[in-house]
Amino acid sequence: MSKALTAGIAYFAIIFGLGFVLGTVRVLLLAPRLGDNAGTLIELPIMLAVSWHICGWLMDAFKVPPARQHRLIMGAVAFALLMIAELCLSMVLFGRSLIGHLETYRSSSALLGLAGQFGFAAMPLIRQKPGSAIL
Repeated sequence: MSKALTAGIAYFAIIFGLGFVLGTVRVLLLAPRLGDNAGTLIELPIMLAVSWHICGWLMDAFKVPPARQHRLIMGAVAFALLMIAELCLSMVLFGRSLIGHLETYRSSSALLGLAGQFGFAAMPLIRQKPGSAIL
């Protein structure tokens, strides 16, 4: 379980860092020109593609066992840390309360982003080497 936990922390950290950079580009450059939804739709496939590769690399690097419970732990840890980090940034950078942060999910662009985050969390479960089975 510790391999999955450590891999989940690393998965979160790498993807959060990338998401912070791409999110800044989306908010400052894309959204003002194209709109929030278009900016998110441009960022989302990039984030998911990178998540796919980073996830596989980390599972190999940390030797995460192929058993479902290990993959679920990796994804759940990464997702929980991501949600906590987003809440903290929302509160610190934008001065939102918890309720104010949750209200941001009323927008379609935020819901698109949340769907992508669920995809990010599911990747350890669905990512496998060719010829291997998830047990």
